[in-house]
Amino acid sequence: MSNYSYVAIDPQGLETRGMLEVVDQTEAVRRIKEMGLFPTKVLEARKPGRRAGGRRSRAVQQAERALPLPVRGRRVKSARLSIFTRQLATLVEAGMPLLRSLRTLEEQEENRPLKRIIGVLSLSIESGSSLAEAVAQHPKVFNRLYASMVKAGEIGGALEVTLGRMAEFMEKAQKIKGKIKAAMFYPCAVLMVAAVILVIMMAFVVPRFKMVFDGLLNGAPLPLFTRFVFHVSEVVTHNLTLLALTLAAAGAVFAMALHTTWGRWSFDRFKLSMPVLGPLFRKLAISRFAWTLGTLVSNGVPILQALNIVKETAGNVILGNLISTVHENVKQGEPLAPTLKASPIFPGMVAGMVDVGEQTGALPEMLMKIADNYDDEVENAVSAMTSLLEPVMIVFLAVIVGSVVVAIFLPLIHIVTTDLVNPGGGLGQE
Repeated sequence: MSNYSYVAIDPQGLETRGMLEVVDQTEAVRRIKEMGLFPTKVLEARKPGRRAGGRRSRAVQQAERALPLPVRGRRVKSARLSIFTRQLATLVEAGMPLLRSLRTLEEQEENRPLKRIIGVLSLSIESGSSLAEAVAQHPKVFNRLYASMVKAGEIGGALEVTLGRMAEFMEKAQKIKGKIKAAMFYPCAVLMVAAVILVIMMAFVVPRFKMVFDGLLNGAPLPLFTRFVFHVSEVVTHNLTLLALTLAAAGAVFAMALHTTWGRWSFDRFKLSMPVLGPLFRKLAISRFAWTLGTLVSNGVPILQALNIVKETAGNVILGNLISTVHENVKQGEPLAPTLKASPIFPGMVAGMVDVGEQTGALPEMLMKIADNYDDEVENAVSAMTSLLEPVMIVFLAVIVGSVVVAIFLPLIHIVTTDLVNPGGGLGQE
């Protein structure tokens, strides 16, 4: 028999502490739940001469040392993480203990980085940590939103519900992201094909026609458009390496600029204000804001803390600055709606629905309705954009390639026309 100290939450949400003498940690957790409490931390009592928390730190450190790279530095794809979250929610909802659920998922996981991280989470849980404390040790895999949702679920005694909501959020985000990628794949592919065709024609095909025309026209001037295309061909042919290096340097400078405060702010502002995709990015930002804030508040996270988390997970600097303003106003006792209404990002309908939610005490439900509405609008916008982009890109490709073809055929038309009008060399001398 061993002594275990515990920290638990009672049905009123108050924290309580105590000590149990049981066989192992699993028995301690069972006993605590039988008392009508929800355990958040169960630790074996410190023995004389033994440093508290030593068992946990040694176990976790041994697991991390077994990895070829530090666990905290490993990233896991969001799609894989959403599957793990859904599976964990299903197992916990089925009544399987959390530690056993993690062990089961670790055994069947094929993604090696995630498999190792689940193993470290299991060791942390086995050593007495809560799941929220365990996932907080891996901020590059589990962001603050994930950790806060898990913590709220543990405190509220509804971990399986919270994990299910988190999995639903991640699945929705993946679905929308996949649709946008699919919509952008076609125009990007067309642009790449057009660029490759144009470079090949300008560097290899057009120069050969220039040599032919120089011999056929006997010094006569070429059409203006043909001369322009030949000039572009000469520039591309003689500066192909320089152009490639310039494009690579421009891409590198752009990537570096995105890591600066000014560069990120400028790019995020451009995304929200660009002609075609701007409204789509704005709807995505509103949907993410409403769903995240609504989920956090509905799980019992205080509004100020929830706004801080939403700011960190907004994914847009402009929206993050706006949320900071909202946070300061709410901190001073003002409601959410007026600040949202005064912003250029949120339309009046959103501010009005938030205002109704605050007045009726149904803010989480109203935020979730906003998120669902804008998710539908994003899907419709992506479908419409996909239908519109296909003919536009076909016409664009035809214009690009057709312009070069026309520039090459103009001198041929000029030669044929000249021979017919003035048959000095063959057609009219019989």
